[in-house]
Amino acid sequence: MSIDSLAVSTATDETITPAAENNPAKNVDYAELARNGLWTNNPALVQLLGLCPLLAVSGTVVNSLGLALATLLVLVGSNACVSLIRNQVSDAVRLPVFVMIIAAFTTCTEMLMKAFTYELYQILGIFIPLIVTNCAILGRADAFASKQKLLPSVFDGLVMGAGFGLVLITIGAIRELLGQGTLFANMDLIFGAAAADWTIVLLNNYSGFLVAILPPGAFLVAGFLIAGKNIIDSQIKAKRDKKKIKTPKGSKRVRTTGTIS
Repeated sequence: MSIDSLAVSTATDETITPAAENNPAKNVDYAELARNGLWTNNPALVQLLGLCPLLAVSGTVVNSLGLALATLLVLVGSNACVSLIRNQVSDAVRLPVFVMIIAAFTTCTEMLMKAFTYELYQILGIFIPLIVTNCAILGRADAFASKQKLLPSVFDGLVMGAGFGLVLITIGAIRELLGQGTLFANMDLIFGAAAADWTIVLLNNYSGFLVAILPPGAFLVAGFLIAGKNIIDSQIKAKRDKKKIKTPKGSKRVRTTGTIS
């Protein structure tokens, strides 16, 4: 997908209405932003953006958490910078400028991981520099942050990054449990020596389920999560439709006769 096509596809975000574009600061609904980021328009479950690193490194909780935190940092930082310079950048060069901003924050995140979580950085490998190509980050910068003030843009980055991270960690937990029979193994790679004994062994003498560790296992788990979300959404919609057609209590049928002058 090219950058131009990405910009077009993300410009239809549900949180941006024509009224909001005319007066963005007074039309931002933070509750709606939170619902979109965490559930309704989740980057991983609905927009299906950033799936490459999500599927590749989600073999364990610690790997998923590391990538989720790195993505969240880049998303919030790039949204904030794009919002601050939105009135100084012309439409002709906005996308290259946004990519440079995202690349700068990705480099900073990479250097921080080298300094403080070097072993985890080596495990995640190429997928940390590849955050710069994450369509979810560029999409939010172009579709939302470039049209909004600083505070809504930062909040949007937080909830979108949190939504992406929650899906990533959930997939990591399921794959680690199915593949190794444990949860929270090697958390000391992020939290230091104090987290060395956080490992929870749920299945003793478990021989492991190889498919869960391999990339096909990631596709299967992600597919079940997407299917589960769609089922929940359909059930919620059915309940709302049922309430709409229900006759209100106390209503009476009124019969009118004659003519009204």
